Amino acid sequence: MKKISIIVPCYNEEESLPLFYEEITKVMKEMDYSFELIFVDDGSKDKTLEVIKKLREKDEQVRYVSFSRNFGKESAMLAGLQYSKGDYVTLMDADLQDPPSMLPEMVKYLESEEYDSVGTRRVNRKGEPVIRSFFARMFYKLINHMSKVEMVDGARDYRLMTRQMVNAILECKEYNRYSKGLWSFVGFKTKWLSYENKKRVAGETKWSFWKLFKYAIEGIVAFTTVPLTLAAYMGIFFCFVAFIFIVIIIAKTLIWGDPVGGWPSLACIIIFVSGIQLFFLGIFGEYLAKTYLETKNRPIYIVKETERR
Repeated sequence: MKKISIIVPCYNEEESLPLFYEEITKVMKEMDYSFELIFVDDGSKDKTLEVIKKLREKDEQVRYVSFSRNFGKESAMLAGLQYSKGDYVTLMDADLQDPPSMLPEMVKYLESEEYDSVGTRRVNRKGEPVIRSFFARMFYKLINHMSKVEMVDGARDYRLMTRQMVNAILECKEYNRYSKGLWSFVGFKTKWLSYENKKRVAGETKWSFWKLFKYAIEGIVAFTTVPLTLAAYMGIFFCFVAFIFIVIIIAKTLIWGDPVGGWPSLACIIIFVSGIQLFFLGIFGEYLAKTYLETKNRPIYIVKETERR
């Protein structure tokens, strides 16, 4: 009998976990597969780990990994993939925004052997702040123009993968991880399923606008070097503009004898160009920082506790 590994990253989800477990067990009972339910406690500050341990006591299918501190969702997903043993592996959020009821349909597509992965995407962003939705759409348009791998707008981390695809993802050893890009980078044929956006069943979202913005920067830096090329082109452009201004100033001096006119506008130009320079220095710094973190070779996460066998 084939096994399905269900990986659930958790950070302060004590209210959601009982509701999630109730829903996922209903689905598991309807399917003719063996399961392992892997909860990854990402350094929660509430009673998330206690809830997971209670679930483990009554259900041997439940496994867990608990971090020594909060390392982030990317680290939690990686830990789940590394600890999983199933023939098929899926990632789900504990807040039920990823409907467990879709799992049987997802498995059918993999069983057909036509696809290696089944991904999910939201058909709308109902319930999200308008500004967040706008910037999210702009991000996907921007990164798809800049990157060689396709990022699907509205794509969730909720997907079902074959063991072959999971092993390919685990071959990507980078410290700075952006899984939405890694899914596309490793290739394999993916079937996309769409669904209406769901609200959290309990608790509050851990993703503020600022965190999402930083996550978007992670994705851009991880999967394209276009900003560095753009910086070079901008440098050439401003050198050309500076040369034109020099010619104009020399001409004005020789013809009208007015070498000092226009200094207020020149000051504005200097400030503008300085701002551009600082902006691109920030881009260089971002790439340099990522390289620095990679060369440190620190562990992506540290496990404090797992279930007893």
